[in-house]
Amino acid sequence: MQARFLVAVPAALLAALCSNAAFAQVDVSNAWARGTVPAQTATGVFMTLHAHEPAKLIGVSTPAAATAEVHEMKMDGNVMRMRAIGALDLPRMQDVELKPGGYHVMLMGLKAPLKKGDTVALTLKIEQGGKVTEQKVDAEVRDLTATAPAAGAHGDHKH
Repeated sequence: MQARFLVAVPAALLAALCSNAAFAQVDVSNAWARGTVPAQTATGVFMTLHAHEPAKLIGVSTPAAATAEVHEMKMDGNVMRMRAIGALDLPRMQDVELKPGGYHVMLMGLKAPLKKGDTVALTLKIEQGGKVTEQKVDAEVRDLTATAPAAGAHGDHKH
């Protein structure tokens, strides 16, 4: 009977460790940033997020820009509006797509133009179960014409 007890304790510990690892997991795929022209100071970053347990994207930072924020774009009557949001819900086992014309990461105060083929390093702040973790992501810079949002959508944005 003692042998069973000794085997059961490590198995329970292993199960607890595995559940904590899965708990903190958010998969990031297809991360990319829109390229810029020399005088441009802002651009968008897009990706797909997939949380294994409910989570929230609560912040973003990058050395490439003075400011990085999670934004949403949506229609308000006949006008497309963009605004920063404090958190983006990441439901359990569902893809949340950050894409042109929808949720995205807005980089403002770019320190240098972003050229096709470059990489932008991002740090995502993710809250899950009361804990905040940071996740590093590298976004490939694509051509500045890559899947552009509605014309003028970013031009009306003010801080």
